[in-house]
Amino acid sequence: MVSNKNAAVTTLQNILKWIFLGFFLFISLYPLLWLFLASFKGTNLDLQTNPFGLPEIWHFENYADAMATAKLGSLFFHSILVAGFAVVVNLAVTSMGAFILSRVEFRGREVIYTMVTAGVLIPIISFMVPYFTVIRVLGLYDRLLALIIVYSAINIPVSIFLLTNFMGGIPQELEEAAIIDGCRFHQRFTKVILPLTQSGLATAGTLCFIYAWNEFIMALLLTSSESSRTIQLGIRFFTSQFQTDYTSMYAAIVLSIIPSVIIYTLFNEKIVSSMTAGAVKG
Repeated sequence: MVSNKNAAVTTLQNILKWIFLGFFLFISLYPLLWLFLASFKGTNLDLQTNPFGLPEIWHFENYADAMATAKLGSLFFHSILVAGFAVVVNLAVTSMGAFILSRVEFRGREVIYTMVTAGVLIPIISFMVPYFTVIRVLGLYDRLLALIIVYSAINIPVSIFLLTNFMGGIPQELEEAAIIDGCRFHQRFTKVILPLTQSGLATAGTLCFIYAWNEFIMALLLTSSESSRTIQLGIRFFTSQFQTDYTSMYAAIVLSIIPSVIIYTLFNEKIVSSMTAGAVKG
């Protein structure tokens, strides 16, 4: 009798658990599904009269119109260039910084680490005036290089936090063996620590790439011409003074989501392994 009651309670708990998870899965995926379906509708009128239904006629030409209207080809190139170089610069700086902070004992190390990682607590919008001033003084306004520098700097606290903790978990004996074999300081970094930090680098790089790809405010602040416009700024120009081409804009948004999804899918296993590194000792 007791066992039957326990089985019934367990079954009920499982049902409630899956209902709860299914609800949040629906909340997460439905906006993406709606956006995808809306991007195939013919006109704004079709979208307004039947916002939640399937398109009566699937207008694949919306994607071609989006590419032509906003010149998405060049905007994609700009965003890939900015995000790619931002990741390279960010990882080059933070990997060396994390190596020093995690593997070298010196006075004030914890203070420096705390000051750097405290940057994650500061709202990005509070950096708008300082970054704008610095970029104008350096003569980099309205250039892609300005976005590369800013995106690399903004992601330093997160990357330092991830890489320092990841490198700190690497056994000290590996470095000691490398020293005995004659490795110098920079060789310990490039030949011992860095190859063992691939998961951490993939995690930090993916987060930096996604931020740089999706960022809008800094791109709007630091650029003005089409020659330095990124994909997120390009989507904004589907809205004019009198009309908004929603269907083409939604098609452009769908296209802009694809690179982030691809990057996360490619590095998903490394990200998960990095996040769980050190969770189990033994």
